[in-house]
Amino acid sequence: MSSEGTAYKAADVTSSDDTAYDALTEAGGDDHRWAFGTGFDDPLAGVDTSIPDGVNGDDLAGYCLMLGDDALIMSHRLQAWVARAPELEEEAALANVALDLLGQARLLLTRAGSADGTGRTEDDYAYQRDEHEFRNVTLVEAADTDFATCIARLLVFSAWRLALVDQLASSRDPVLAAIAAKAVKEITYHRDYAAQWVIRLGDGTQLSRSRMAAAMAGVEPFIGELFTAHPVESRLLEAGVAVDPATLRTEVEAIISQVLHSATLETTRPPTVAPHADAVGRDGRHTDAMAALLSELQSVARALPGATW
Repeated sequence: MSSEGTAYKAADVTSSDDTAYDALTEAGGDDHRWAFGTGFDDPLAGVDTSIPDGVNGDDLAGYCLMLGDDALIMSHRLQAWVARAPELEEEAALANVALDLLGQARLLLTRAGSADGTGRTEDDYAYQRDEHEFRNVTLVEAADTDFATCIARLLVFSAWRLALVDQLASSRDPVLAAIAAKAVKEITYHRDYAAQWVIRLGDGTQLSRSRMAAAMAGVEPFIGELFTAHPVESRLLEAGVAVDPATLRTEVEAIISQVLHSATLETTRPPTVAPHADAVGRDGRHTDAMAALLSELQSVARALPGATW
């Protein structure tokens, strides 16, 4: 389901045929966009959950943590827009996207606990780890300064993650393959939603244009990390389980370029700001924003240890 050839046009954003409310209420088929485990069919029903031959369980768990943490932290940032987005419909849409990512995180973190033999649950990973134990890319960490920043990050993240899960659907690990196949449908919506807003803001007023340009410049320094392979990824790539992130760059950059062209933003972005010099999320070295984010995310669970939700 490669989407490299998709064209984005300014006219696309004016269509009312497929709104966020349509996404929330559609009932047919299996294309549900809500979090796994909330009343819909189990996407892993009938999937072989044993570790494939020749695959190291600790490496598989580490890879699941990477992908699960990406989704968990991005979901948390998006949830912050509920009750403060520009329009009620956008609050519903962003909540929808956040729940999709939360559902992916739940399955991936659960898979990590089974793969490493510890039996840890999704809640253990989400609420009982310290900052240096998280393996998410740093792109997802910073708090949004405005709506344009939220949209810029969502565009980059979803374009990258869609390219990744599209390949991961062929993984030798049946669990990762099943999660990825489900996620392709969801993240296609996420990417297109973000692209439409980039076009709307970039090709809008002078103020919206300047803010969208600044937002794209703000996320640009974090893009390189998305295409850098971690040793865990390299080992699992040889085993036919993981995706080489370097192979995603061409497609992702093509999509972003198409969107910026449609938004007339190719030459208007201000100089980029360098990211935190020591931040490498896959190695557990994060930006200054991560500590505050985890304090908020984990506060209730840590205040009530052992509570049942």
